Amino acid sequence: MSVHLLYSATGFFVGLLVGQTGMGGGSLVTPILVLAFGVPPAAAVGTDLLYASITKAVGTVVHGANHTVQWPIVARLALGSIPGTALTLLAISYLDLNSRAATSVITTILGVMLLITAVALLFRRQLLEMGASHLGPVSARQTSILTVVTGLVLGVLVTISSVGAGAIGVTVLLLLFPRLPMARIVGSDIAHAVPLTLVAGLGHWMLGSVNVSMLVSLLIGSIPGIILGSLFAVRVPDAVLRPVLAVTLAVVGGTLVF
Repeated sequence: MSVHLLYSATGFFVGLLVGQTGMGGGSLVTPILVLAFGVPPAAAVGTDLLYASITKAVGTVVHGANHTVQWPIVARLALGSIPGTALTLLAISYLDLNSRAATSVITTILGVMLLITAVALLFRRQLLEMGASHLGPVSARQTSILTVVTGLVLGVLVTISSVGAGAIGVTVLLLLFPRLPMARIVGSDIAHAVPLTLVAGLGHWMLGSVNVSMLVSLLIGSIPGIILGSLFAVRVPDAVLRPVLAVTLAVVGGTLVF
């Protein structure tokens, strides 16, 4: 197994961004691998899923130590996402993931998910206001059911594209739990992403769509990147980063779709 320095450099860049802001990791790795390195979409998705499970586990430890994880929410999300992931993996196991048709489908779904993520980042406040006005009062039982359904949808989409657990998950959780502090929303979303991406990533590994050398190379770069981004780098204001990241994802998503 060899280490590829360009992949490590990519991991360092993404890790630095995640360390500074907590955003951008899952939405950037797969499109970078596909567009910049010509990695087949199935391999990029599978490798990114395992990469995300490892990096987000570190974030979960930090949030857990800070008591910013709402574990009942994590459990309800996982109650939907794990079966959704398993069923999606079962469905794609009957496909040739390296075929032209499968590559086209994965690329299109990835592009659409990036566009949706960009909208969620850029117009989160407007989406929350619109959702709150249409949703109205929701009982605790309805909230629990909607949380499980959210997990189910995320399980399907993340397993196919590796994108969606971050910005989209946070936006929906803010709508379902408007009184919960933002730190607990983010912490719960990150904690839920660990079992989701781990199960999905292991499933892709069993299907042969994980590049182990690429995974190790990314981690070698991203771990010091996350540490440096967290400890030393100047934090970019969210009001500046969110539009820049959203526009970047929109351009990349549009490139993959069109």
